[in-house]
Amino acid sequence: MVFSSSLFLFYFLPLQLALYYLAPRFAKNAALLAGSLLFYAWGAPSFVYVLAAGTLLDYWLSRGIARSSAARTRRRLMWASVATNLALLLYFKYSNFFVDQLDFLLARFGGAPIAWTKVALPIGISFFTFQKLSYVVDVYRGTASVARSYADCLLYVALFPQLIAGPIVRYHDVDTQIRQREHSPTTFSRGIERFVQGLLKKAVLANAMAAICDPVFERPLSMVPQSIAWLAAFAYYLQIYYDFSGYSDMAMGLGQMFGFRFLENFERPYVARTFTDFWRRWHMSLSNFMREYIYIPLGGNRVRPWRAYLNLWVVFLVSGFWHGASWNFVIWGAYQGVFLTIDKLGWARVAQRLPSVLLRPIMVLLVMVSWVIFNTRDLTHSLQYLERMFLGGGPRWSQENVIAFLPSDGYAIAVFVIGTLVAFLPWSRHYLALEQRLLAWVRTPVGAPIFAFVVWIGLAVGCLAVVNSSYNPFIYFRF
Repeated sequence: MVFSSSLFLFYFLPLQLALYYLAPRFAKNAALLAGSLLFYAWGAPSFVYVLAAGTLLDYWLSRGIARSSAARTRRRLMWASVATNLALLLYFKYSNFFVDQLDFLLARFGGAPIAWTKVALPIGISFFTFQKLSYVVDVYRGTASVARSYADCLLYVALFPQLIAGPIVRYHDVDTQIRQREHSPTTFSRGIERFVQGLLKKAVLANAMAAICDPVFERPLSMVPQSIAWLAAFAYYLQIYYDFSGYSDMAMGLGQMFGFRFLENFERPYVARTFTDFWRRWHMSLSNFMREYIYIPLGGNRVRPWRAYLNLWVVFLVSGFWHGASWNFVIWGAYQGVFLTIDKLGWARVAQRLPSVLLRPIMVLLVMVSWVIFNTRDLTHSLQYLERMFLGGGPRWSQENVIAFLPSDGYAIAVFVIGTLVAFLPWSRHYLALEQRLLAWVRTPVGAPIFAFVVWIGLAVGCLAVVNSSYNPFIYFRF
């Protein structure tokens, strides 16, 4: 079930809100858990048992960790949970990839392929696996209390706003909220505002970008002119931002409607001047998870420089492979590691003395190249697409080619222009001041009703875009 679908907007969400707020305080978690399991089972009914059974094992192990005073026993129970979760993730997400690689090697030496039935990928397994690991590790470290019950533990893992595509919510960030949280009209209205913001990003901006870039990435490159390849790459650069940040906005807005406050996941990432700055702003929940549960345990920056660089590479190779079982994701992770290492070797200090007007266009180009690697179906396609962008070839630019690739109604092009302006508006040095003034104004007696009217108009526009569009899932649903 997709947040930007008629089924969710007009049926599931109103019924879930009614069930939640009509339930007495002691039953609100149960109402939210029932809705969350239904939400997941709607798209993956056979895998809800994997989610529930895996969480039950983690809950049982966490109780053993909490009861035991022996350090060795606690450590063994923690590692049992980590090993089980990673084994399930490897089986469901990567077994097909490993078998394909082995078949390739066997074919090179004249061997027969392995008899293998493809394994189906449970929706959101990358995200809920990380959350289950966060729960057990936080209990082991003592940074959070063991869940009061299996139901509370399952609610943390299965909470529908962030279940499928994040943000990755660490257990110690919501432990107390699961036990007790406050509800108010102000919090609920702010949640609606944030949800509408995300809905507009997805249903209006991201889907229009997809109408431009998807036909290009899906067609044979022999048909794609160089100029169209650049246009599609830039459209995807915008699409993935509006799509994923839109989902995060919707998830955080939904969380607020039910009394939860999730940490921010995006902070104007396209104003970044370096890759270090970019990863402080992009998919912040993943960056925080990788730093807290992988980078720091490996030694972080507290080790010799060469070891710190190795730790950084491990983190981003893991991050790349976490995104998908394909070599292009591994290369994408390595690409990030290269530029982050360059930052640590001194470029970040040099960049502080250089003008933004020079650095930001360079970052646009480098990040756009990384998204081409990320979006193409395999490594060969990535290299061929980048070759077309930078070395040319293929058909010449012509009016017929433009007509063949671009949407004919002009709507997507108009939204493309608007989306470009919105994405780069934060480049202005006056942007933050204007944003603060606007936020202060919308909380005044004059601004509040006007802003509320704008929010409802935005909701209507978003719903209309949903009704008139074809099925278009969020990009991160495939992870």
